Amino acid sequence: MELAFIPSPSSGVVYLGPIPLRGYAFCIIIGVFVAVWLGNRRWIARGGRSGTVADIAVWAVPFGLVGGRLYHVITDYQLYFSEGRDWVDAFKVWEGGLGIWGAIALGAVGAWIGARRRGVPLPAYADAIAPGIALAQAIGRWGNWFNQELYGRATDVPWALKITSDTDGRVPGTYHPTFLYESLWCIGVALLVIWADRKFKLGHGRAFALYVASYCVGRFWIEYMRVDDAHHILGLRLNCWTALGVFLLAVIYMVVSARKRPGREETVEPGVSDGSADEGDGDVEDDAGLSKSEKSEKSEAKKT
Repeated sequence: MELAFIPSPSSGVVYLGPIPLRGYAFCIIIGVFVAVWLGNRRWIARGGRSGTVADIAVWAVPFGLVGGRLYHVITDYQLYFSEGRDWVDAFKVWEGGLGIWGAIALGAVGAWIGARRRGVPLPAYADAIAPGIALAQAIGRWGNWFNQELYGRATDVPWALKITSDTDGRVPGTYHPTFLYESLWCIGVALLVIWADRKFKLGHGRAFALYVASYCVGRFWIEYMRVDDAHHILGLRLNCWTALGVFLLAVIYMVVSARKRPGREETVEPGVSDGSADEGDGDVEDDAGLSKSEKSEKSEAKKT
């Protein structure tokens, strides 16, 4: 007897007035805004300029979306190129299907391009944006709820997800809400990275590596619960192996980086001094008219 469950939406489309917006895309958009907002705050706190995170995100986000879609299409090619399927569906991103592994990999390429254009070190930028990416994933996973996809095994727990759609081989019933598990896990990852970064002053990409490693731990067991079609290697889903491999790489990076480059970057953006990107208007007015030597003396006084 079903005493409680999480209902699935009757439609995957959200209407903003007369404008239709698919729930999946809506969640992705909100996630991007949250990631940029939090990343900007952390970047300023590290001594960078306001707006730099958004400028680099202009490169990283499109690359990430393309990479995420490519990974999904390549690893689940049978959904688009097998008999009876329409290959045009491979371009319908709004219907769901973004692989985080491809999104992070190609998104990093876009971020590298943007960072080079701004003259900032990519590892420092990655450290600033890492918790925001985790929160973006937490929000984006709710897009799977709108699409009634990527759920786990059948269950009758009170928080089970009720699937009502019978399209694409779905069987109506109650299942483990793996989208919810991953969403909550990603929130925990974001909090972990923020805490560890404050306590240990992580630098040179180690905060980002911690995000990657901790996400992979959760993704491994959550992926193991899913029942959607997937390629298997030695009895494990492909994404489980990917999570394991990426986890090991992230841990190795943290260990090697901590030995070779301990501590945190002193400067993250050229032209920004005194550890603050946004000084108050009063400071700007006070500096006006000062000689070069007087400005130098004032700067030394601030440091002490």
